[in-house]
Amino acid sequence: MSSKFNTDKRSLRGEVKRAIKRYYRNLDGEHPIGLYDLTLSQIEPPLLEVVMKKCRGNQSEASKILGLNRGTLRKKLAKYGLL
Repeated sequence: MSSKFNTDKRSLRGEVKRAIKRYYRNLDGEHPIGLYDLTLSQIEPPLLEVVMKKCRGNQSEASKILGLNRGTLRKKLAKYGLL
């Protein structure tokens, strides 16, 4: 049975988990500051780019896929220079 939070090695969650672990290893014992915001700022732009490309620039369709209202999507696209 599939779970919403599937930790299978092929899942998005699993990929993110491996990336965070790799990031920690690369810090060589240093402690990150603002990791949550850093992570979001690194994940959001490619997520938005890929979804917008798949939707051929249709913001209404992209907002449905992302579960965001269209205004929020536009703000995020503008924030990352994707408009």
